[in-house]
Amino acid sequence: MTLEDLQATLPAHFAPWVQALALRAEAFDHDSVTLRLPVTEQLARSGGILCGQAMMAAADTAMVLALVNHFGAFRPCTTVQMNSSFLRPLANRDALVQARVLRAGKSLAFGEIDIRGADDGKSVCRASTTYALL
Repeated sequence: MTLEDLQATLPAHFAPWVQALALRAEAFDHDSVTLRLPVTEQLARSGGILCGQAMMAAADTAMVLALVNHFGAFRPCTTVQMNSSFLRPLANRDALVQARVLRAGKSLAFGEIDIRGADDGKSVCRASTTYALL
C-alpha cells in the first residue's frame, strides 16, 4: 500500500460530495491512516469553525481507507455505528483525521478516529466506529 494507492481509492469508491471535501492521504502505518481535511468556506460556519458534519464525513472516509490499508484492497463495507465526541472547536486551520483499525473480523470491523488541529496536534473530536464487512 502507498499514499498514492490510498488517494486513488477516493475517486474510485466515494461519492462526488465526499470527494469535494478535498481529503488528502498524509500518512499510514500498519493499522492506521491519516488524512488532511483542508478548511474551506464551504466547510466552515461563523467564525471559521469547521462544522461537525464535515468532520464526521471525513472520519467515516478515513476509517474506510484504514480498512483498505488493513485488507490491502478495497472491501465493500457499511457504517453500522459511529459515536462522536466534539472536544473543542477548530477554526481557520486544517484538520488531521487519523483512523485506526482496532479489530477486523469476518463480518465486523471496529475502529477509532482522532481529529486534531494540523498545526498544534490538539484533539478536537474523537469517534468510535463499527462497520459491517459485506
